[in-house]
Amino acid sequence: MKKLRVCIICGGRSGEHEVSLQSTRNIINAMSREKYEIIVIGIDKEGRWALYDPSDFLLHPDDPRRISLGKALGEVVIDPGNRRNPILTKAGDSLGPVDVVFPVLHGPYGEDGTVQGLLDIAGIPFVGAGVLGSAIGMDKDVMKRLLRDAGIPIGRFMVLSLGEGDEIGPDEIVGKLGLPLFVKPARYGSSIGISKVEDKEALPKAMDLAFEFDRKVVIEEFIEGREIECSVLGNDDPVASMPGEIIPQKDFYSYEAKYIDDHGAILKAPADLEPRMVDRIKDLAIRAYSVLCCEGMARVDMFLKRNNEVLVNEINTIPGFTRISMYPRLWEESGMGYGELIDRLIELALEKFRGK
Repeated sequence: MKKLRVCIICGGRSGEHEVSLQSTRNIINAMSREKYEIIVIGIDKEGRWALYDPSDFLLHPDDPRRISLGKALGEVVIDPGNRRNPILTKAGDSLGPVDVVFPVLHGPYGEDGTVQGLLDIAGIPFVGAGVLGSAIGMDKDVMKRLLRDAGIPIGRFMVLSLGEGDEIGPDEIVGKLGLPLFVKPARYGSSIGISKVEDKEALPKAMDLAFEFDRKVVIEEFIEGREIECSVLGNDDPVASMPGEIIPQKDFYSYEAKYIDDHGAILKAPADLEPRMVDRIKDLAIRAYSVLCCEGMARVDMFLKRNNEVLVNEINTIPGFTRISMYPRLWEESGMGYGELIDRLIELALEKFRGK
């Protein structure tokens, strides 16, 4: 049986570069060498694309703080006009046809629809959401408005663009959302640039930090409740995993807790929930996934309040695949192993492409 040629694109220009490398390492380790021929393209922090040896492409692979791309085999480009052999070396030589691309690019310049658009133009099947679903999933402002308009319960929020902070002061923001509250860049992930604001005087500093990463900032009310996550898989007929629970050991589920500090949070998979609540959360996750035009995969993050109200917080269209990431872990708890999950994601990518 002919092996599928799978090109994994990783790294990227965003602040989640190192997370992408961790995820890619785990995905490659889970892929069957009998089924797949693996090609690795790494994008460095300056945006250069290069070919790497899939068996030896990382420096400090076991250190989340120092992990980085190793020595490249040569720079590459994608030529959208060359439909048969779109991936070329800088000298113009082809790497040969690629059956499917697996973008493992967290954050801007990868998870936001930009790379997906390039792959669409080049006519290459790829894993995950398309241009629209990716762009919606990256923009917390647009995401929340679509969820709200579809009748999916969410928390209260405000959105400010750069410059509007001078017109809407802390008093008005706190008056609408209360304290504490969260300030986030609208189009970023992995808790980068996020602040939990406990008092009004700290709000300007939190806004300044968020504006370092985006020209648009989302301010959310603090929701007291359990942090629940649910993995979703599929195209036209998506299915949801058993829910899991994040129990932060500090103020909130920070970047450090997600990817560096093994003791930053307790991850319970599956979450301790009544069967009726499990069904409710799974149904809500699938509804949010469909409303937000997702395909392939996504992780839906929610809050479960003491009165059993469930609120959707956000969706991640390229969730983490690190050794402590919830997305693959929840599928394992639901009976689908890591290798089987990768197989299914590649099948869904090819199915989606045939549907076009």
